Amino acid sequence: MARLFADLTPLRVSAPYRRLWVALGVSNIGQQMTSVAVGLQVWSLTQSSLMVGLVGLFQLVPLVGFGLYGGTLSDAFDRRKVGVVSGVGLWACSLAFLGQSLAGLDTVAVLYAIVAVQAAFFAIGNPARQAIIPRIVPPELLPAANALGIITWTFGFTLGPVIGGLLVAATGTVTAAYAADVVAFAVLVWAMIRLPSLPPIVVPGAARPRAGWASVREGFAFLKGKRNLQMTFYEDMVAMVFGMPRALFPAIAAQWYGGSTADVALVLGLLSAAPAVGALVSGVFSGPLGHVRWQGRAIVGAIIVWGVAITSFGLVRWLPLALLLLAVAGAADNVSAVFRTTILQAATPDEYRGRLQGVFTVVVAGGPRLGDVEAGAVAALAGEAFSVVSGGIACIVGAVGLAAKFPEFLQYDARHPVP
Repeated sequence: MARLFADLTPLRVSAPYRRLWVALGVSNIGQQMTSVAVGLQVWSLTQSSLMVGLVGLFQLVPLVGFGLYGGTLSDAFDRRKVGVVSGVGLWACSLAFLGQSLAGLDTVAVLYAIVAVQAAFFAIGNPARQAIIPRIVPPELLPAANALGIITWTFGFTLGPVIGGLLVAATGTVTAAYAADVVAFAVLVWAMIRLPSLPPIVVPGAARPRAGWASVREGFAFLKGKRNLQMTFYEDMVAMVFGMPRALFPAIAAQWYGGSTADVALVLGLLSAAPAVGALVSGVFSGPLGHVRWQGRAIVGAIIVWGVAITSFGLVRWLPLALLLLAVAGAADNVSAVFRTTILQAATPDEYRGRLQGVFTVVVAGGPRLGDVEAGAVAALAGEAFSVVSGGIACIVGAVGLAAKFPEFLQYDARHPVP
């Protein structure tokens, strides 16, 4: 029975990992509260799903540029220092959200500007945070550490939107949600400062990794022909670009399950949290994932389940069932994320991990933002229901099509990692 539950060994054997694990969970709660608050603020100012979706576009551009460049910083410099600087930058953005709310600016342009800067700091820091884990956790514990990491991530996605929605409903303003985010990111900065020094590992006879766009090109040169690594990116892009209806949640909350302003805020929080609830449950019972050998097959199957659940969500109008379907989708996405992260860490040499994590950041964080734009644009043309259903179907078709085109991914063997 113990094997059914998440393996807590990484938390017991590594104090740096334990501190980082707690801090990332706390900061993610604050970040998701802010995400709900920004969506509500843009919706209240514009009454437009497209304008809410454009939040994703203003995040996407910095994520792409700074994510790739940030990966080179993680390979060239002490990863702890990169994490500290980016954490302070994210903390400053939290303060900016709070400041604009207290000042009553109510300007969409200001919100877009802050989310763009926030995305840039996230893109710089996330490759470092992910590349740190194989340095502070033994290789055999990576699947368990990644499952635990995703638990904290999904815990934030579960509590953050609900708490954010409740605070907005109770106070009638988004200010309290922004204030909580300020406190949460202070915890992340503390955890990054407490990490040990993590300078680059230089392979004997090889040149020291350098930061810059030349180093980005080296990372892409390494990735060329590495079909298993490429497929982890391709499959996630299909799921997030076509199957992520997050930008539609404010409109869905208002139009499908509407009521008073407080009711809409609460429903929005529940919709935003539901996928994370499913992911959290699957993370708690993630013990068996550490024994899965054919991880490529698990990724493809999980993404198909995600697409089916999202398609079904677009067809129902009973809130409990809608939340259950989103939870199933979140559970499937969690399984996919555990194995995609593990493949990337296990099959990539350390000197390339920062750069490949930069690509991973662009895909994992940028994909949903591109999905926000896609979902909002389709909804503006054909309505929210069509946008959700068509996106879910496209996700299923894309996942199956990629697996058919690159069948070697289905043979990826976790016992013998091959990039």
